[in-house]
Amino acid sequence: MSHEDNSEFFKGRGAQVNVHNKFLKKKYVLEHVEGLDEPLLENTATQIYEESPKKIVSESNSPDLSHMHSINPYQGCEHGCIYCYARNSHEYYGFSAGLDFERKIIVKRNAPELLEQYFNKKNYEPVCIVLSGNTDCYQPIERRLKITRRLLEVFLKYRNPVSFITKNNLILRDTDILGEMAKMNLVHVNVSITSLREDIRQKLEPRTVTASGRLAVIQKLSQINVPVRVMAAPIIPGLNSNEVPDIIKAAADKGAVSAGFTIVRLNGAIAEIFTDWVYKAFPDRAEKILNMIKACHNGSLNDSDFGRRMSGDGKIAESIHQMFSMACNRFMAGREMPPFDYSHFIPKGGRQTSLF
Repeated sequence: MSHEDNSEFFKGRGAQVNVHNKFLKKKYVLEHVEGLDEPLLENTATQIYEESPKKIVSESNSPDLSHMHSINPYQGCEHGCIYCYARNSHEYYGFSAGLDFERKIIVKRNAPELLEQYFNKKNYEPVCIVLSGNTDCYQPIERRLKITRRLLEVFLKYRNPVSFITKNNLILRDTDILGEMAKMNLVHVNVSITSLREDIRQKLEPRTVTASGRLAVIQKLSQINVPVRVMAAPIIPGLNSNEVPDIIKAAADKGAVSAGFTIVRLNGAIAEIFTDWVYKAFPDRAEKILNMIKACHNGSLNDSDFGRRMSGDGKIAESIHQMFSMACNRFMAGREMPPFDYSHFIPKGGRQTSLF
């Protein structure tokens, strides 16, 4: 299919292709379609794979994510966000970073038990642990498996601070626990809003909640005093960069107390996946978008330089930074996320709260 033809856009998924996994020496390919008597079809249904890890808390030593502790109960994500940096990690499981990332979901049912073991380590000192450092812990499969809710029960039992990153309103299912933790300054929630425009969201993040649905999450969490930060992330120059002030204002109107953003970076296989997608989804401005992304990363779609990889540089990046700062000063002046209170931590779990 040519870049100009978007008639075969694969609706309901973000990636439009399964790119080659660089770790695999062999792969099945369709080279001569004219030799087939019938179409070669793939299973497009979501498939679940079980993993039983020996540890569940990861610690990042990256200079720009120093000492970030995180838990990912799921690998792969049905949300299908085309830009997701977590796509590359799916290759370590022998899958493609493209459609496989959205259709082959790895679940870790023993995550809550492993978290309790982690808290019970002899010399453990309480730290904030981020849920969804890689993939969304409230993605669709969580509605059935409830691994994230069980993790949250452990966080409350030990009174250990937790921070969320999500774009799914399923988090509202757990307001009973979140409300209890908020009373002790043990929880922060980051709600990601990439665009307020539904036509963009449907192609950019096909299986996510609408922007109005995410704003409702901010409002309902704020009403029970759960502090919420809006993440206008990632900003894609030429596609959603002009929406930064509107996103921050809309979130502030619903009660958000802080805001953050990142500029898109297309590392590894994501560069090929995104390029294929943008020509199909927005053929009229694909070239402009790609060139503007490159302008933020020293002429390349890929950028692994610490400190710059998420913030970008150059004139376009600078203008986005200025627009973000002005919007925060205008709509969120005087607001801030409250600090965590680590004094509530209960070694060995102590006595469970009356909530359970």
